Amino acid sequence: MYPNLGYFFEDVFHTKLTGIFTLLYAFQSFGFMMALAFLCAAYTLYLELKRKEKQQLLQPVPKKILVGAPASVPDLVVNGLTGFILGFKLVAIALDLKSFTENPQSFILSARGNILGGLAFGALLVYLKYREKEKERLPKPEEKTMLVWPHQMVGDITIVAAIFGLLGAKIFDNLEHLDSFFKDPLGSLFSFSGLAFYGGLIVGSIGVIYFAYRNKIPLLHLMDVNAPGLMLAYGVGRIGCQVAGDGDWGIINLHPKPSWFIFPDWAWAYNYPHNVNQDGIPIPGCEGKYCYMLPHAVFPTPLYEITAALLIFAFLWSIRKKITVPGMLFSIYLILNGIERFSIEHIRVNETYHVLGMIATQAEIIAVGMMIAGAAGLIFLPRLKKSAPDHP
Repeated sequence: MYPNLGYFFEDVFHTKLTGIFTLLYAFQSFGFMMALAFLCAAYTLYLELKRKEKQQLLQPVPKKILVGAPASVPDLVVNGLTGFILGFKLVAIALDLKSFTENPQSFILSARGNILGGLAFGALLVYLKYREKEKERLPKPEEKTMLVWPHQMVGDITIVAAIFGLLGAKIFDNLEHLDSFFKDPLGSLFSFSGLAFYGGLIVGSIGVIYFAYRNKIPLLHLMDVNAPGLMLAYGVGRIGCQVAGDGDWGIINLHPKPSWFIFPDWAWAYNYPHNVNQDGIPIPGCEGKYCYMLPHAVFPTPLYEITAALLIFAFLWSIRKKITVPGMLFSIYLILNGIERFSIEHIRVNETYHVLGMIATQAEIIAVGMMIAGAAGLIFLPRLKKSAPDHP
């Protein structure tokens, strides 16, 4: 396991990192893969939006902007505060690199910082914003209308999805583990592990839907262009779960590896040594922070989900140009994603709930809802298309 990037480079170069390279110990593997997952989703979204625009299924949105105005007080205040926070923390990190790399979350969320660094960075960003606006300043500011294409909003869409998605993922995960949340609320909310995918999907979707409504982007088309990227991002994110060992593993697997399973033993049953959660029993002879492994081998469910997610992504990507009914691709995504998650839940460790006389996990309940919603889409969207043939 590689709980952070420092452990990965240690393994590659067979040496302990020193100097500036110790910063790699502050970058957790799970967080790194989550960031990469968002980038993958953003890139596929960009490509699909461009394709839909060429087909004239998506149109630009007129937006009014004020050109040539001097820097406003709110602009300068926001830049000053941003610079102060960055300088306050970055200078403190540079002066005490060891404390930061040992526990980056605690360091960042603490009141520790450097006031002089904060003031210097704040003043610098205020000056840069002022100079930027002065270069563009006109004797009389003008209001202009610009046409903004949907693909030009990918950055904004990604930021909205990231903020709302991470918020939802943390909320749903803490709902599943209320005992841990009440023991350590701040630690549970701000830890880099413990994210419920469906919570992120639901709350992130709400944020993106609102953004689409405000920017007049057709919702069904936006859902379709997001479908492949969501599946790709899920697969990439699960790589982070596997590499870091963040607790999203399966139940104990004491069964001997069957003859048909041609993959390595660790792909069948794994102890997750050096897992980022520090769960299990001490590893003999190991020294350091992440010196634990599970007492019994478990199903490495993230591996299975990585495989399934990437296969589903490849399938969705291959059929996307053949589907002409808006919303249908997303409906297929809902069904396939629901089937994948419902299936894997049978060998995963999760909290269970009693629903209508049945015992189910949170993910199983949501997965069933997704499959039902996807099936409804396959049935009713073609009829909706026929009733409004003139609309894309």
